[in-house]
Amino acid sequence: MISTLLVQYPWFSPAVLALLVIVGPVAGRWLYGRPRIAWTLCGISLVPIALLTLVPSSREIVERCTVAWALPTFGRVELMANVILFVPPVLLAAIASRRPFVAFLGGVGGSAAVELVQALLPALGRSCDTNDWLTNSIGAAIGAVLAGAAIWAVRRWPSHEPESSDEAARA
Repeated sequence: MISTLLVQYPWFSPAVLALLVIVGPVAGRWLYGRPRIAWTLCGISLVPIALLTLVPSSREIVERCTVAWALPTFGRVELMANVILFVPPVLLAAIASRRPFVAFLGGVGGSAAVELVQALLPALGRSCDTNDWLTNSIGAAIGAVLAGAAIWAVRRWPSHEPESSDEAARA
């Protein structure tokens, strides 16, 4: 169903990626002082990954694992979708933890873990693919870079939000 949508509207994935690139650092800057919200949103952003990669499918697997290395392009909608899938959780984890590189490594490792589970559990009806890992890792890198930009912006231009009444009372 999702693949059909992406094939019918090939502009959708690049548009979502552009939106993430524009909105990501702004949202990250806002979430910087709100790690609890960032962690909650990170958890929510992991749900589509689990649903799209680990929920059993009814298809029959011809190959358990595919080894291929292809970079995503606007015409390869599935690869672009794999990039997009990992941008939000890595961005949000990096903002919440204030460690973009660690979040990037978590995204790369998480993608590898998904591919390993798909390889070891053929009953899922999903096959592992090195292209999936590569494109997920590219998405993780984009998320980490966007978070780094947001963190840099917060440190470069601290916000001057009014103090809450609790903070003012403690002073």
